[in-house]
Amino acid sequence: MKKLSGRRIGFAVTGSFCTFDRAFQQAEALVKAGAEVTPIFSEHAASIDTRFGKAADHIRRMEEISQRKALLSISEAEPLGPKKMLDCIAVAPCTSNTLGKLALGVVDTTVTMAVKSMLRNEMPVIIALATNDALRCSAKNIGLLMNSRNYYFVPMGQDAPMQKPSSVVAHFERLQETVEAALEGKQIQPVLI
Repeated sequence: MKKLSGRRIGFAVTGSFCTFDRAFQQAEALVKAGAEVTPIFSEHAASIDTRFGKAADHIRRMEEISQRKALLSISEAEPLGPKKMLDCIAVAPCTSNTLGKLALGVVDTTVTMAVKSMLRNEMPVIIALATNDALRCSAKNIGLLMNSRNYYFVPMGQDAPMQKPSSVVAHFERLQETVEAALEGKQIQPVLI
């Protein structure tokens, strides 16, 4: 029996556009493992066209992967917790902006509302970090969330230390095993690679 068979996983996408392809591949892997994936997009991820693609195409791709309509507003995300619609949520990619809001309890986007909605039921929140300032201002937010209940991190490391010495990106290929462990209340190790 597959560990993720029938598990309901929210897949929240924030604006680290250069990592969308790696993140979306992991959404596909979760579906192949039997999970029911619900796509959730931050307002920026859902509306900004970049050199990495058009926002509408990204939404369409995630809806095709999951065979579910993406949640694109705070009002669509709010019922996730009260109605117990998910078993966990993965924020992949998670920008430093979203990370900071989560660390401080700010709820002003679709993704932060989805996370808050899950935390009310003490459900796991999996963070796949992708930010150029992880080892600067965002380091304190990483520390805050690592010391908070129900938060789990996909293993991460510097992606280009000579060119971008403060940048850290999750090893997206480890997202599935991080989700599996988080559903058992465990953080896979090592977190820093």
